Amino acid sequence: MSEATPQFPMDLPVDRLDDRKSQILRAIVEEYISSAQPVGSRTVVERQGLNISAATVRNEMGSLERDGYIAQPHTSAGRIPTDRGYRFFVDNFAPIAALPNPQRKEVADFFGSASRAMDDLLHETSHLLSRLTHHAAVIVGPLTEESPIRAVQLVALAPRQLLVVAILANGVVEKDTVILDADVSDADVMAALAVLSEYCVGKPVSLVGHTVVSDIPLDAGVRNLADRACRALHIHTDSGPEPLFVGGASQLAAEGEAFQSPASVARLLGLLEQQVVVVAVMRELLGPGLTVTIGSENSRDDLRDCSLVLAPYVIEGAPAGTVGVLGPTRMDYRQAQAAVSTVSSQLSRELSR
Repeated sequence: MSEATPQFPMDLPVDRLDDRKSQILRAIVEEYISSAQPVGSRTVVERQGLNISAATVRNEMGSLERDGYIAQPHTSAGRIPTDRGYRFFVDNFAPIAALPNPQRKEVADFFGSASRAMDDLLHETSHLLSRLTHHAAVIVGPLTEESPIRAVQLVALAPRQLLVVAILANGVVEKDTVILDADVSDADVMAALAVLSEYCVGKPVSLVGHTVVSDIPLDAGVRNLADRACRALHIHTDSGPEPLFVGGASQLAAEGEAFQSPASVARLLGLLEQQVVVVAVMRELLGPGLTVTIGSENSRDDLRDCSLVLAPYVIEGAPAGTVGVLGPTRMDYRQAQAAVSTVSSQLSRELSR
């Protein structure tokens, strides 16, 4: 189990460090991520190839500790990064890079396979991302009511029964049955379908369901059919909050030693069961592109011991949902950013086809 480490206020500005301090901090972060052991001055010199003495490294480490970038968990131990140290590392030494070839092939094979229903695709994508990063993965699905309609269809099931079908831009197919008060002809159904196609296609479902615009000259029976179909579609797709898909939650338990305590892991597992809360947290944290939040940067107490790497995905150019990983602050940020970036891009392409 990791030692509790002193953390420093994250609202302090992360100053520019000179090259020597930057390289020493980088070495400490990389070594600690790799080994999970406090890093001493000799390790920095021997394994990172810095052309300076161990005594010089110790002096610089003392300065970095005073400034809050690293901490010493034991009096006789080496140093470990603080949240502030991780932030400096992410901002300066962890650019978004390409995934290694084997993982890139895994992603390409996954998205190149047979098409899946929306929920199945997002569920399986969360597990793919967890396998790539060895962390828990979270994906927020798109709100059905905000997705534009690609196509609409009316099918007469009986003289007084219609099936209304809408294919949404997010790949979801929504359908509902409309029971009518009087028989309708095939000609009326076709006329109503023409109105629906003109009125609904390209609009978000949230804007569908009101009376068809009054300036369209329509037969009363056709107007009634179109209105009933719109209302049925709107009610059927008004399904509440965005869906949440969690892959690899067991990874949190496997990473238990990287967290402050077993209680931290238990709190995170409990949090992942609260769909509305997790969706709200991801919406709050997500920026316009790839977003990394580290430890005490998170406002929630149950997230103070972990980091999140998030990215949006889009459908036909419009923001649709969020892809991310959740793990301890001692995560491989380069790998996590590369995986999240690649998966969000591939998912966007898959859903926009």
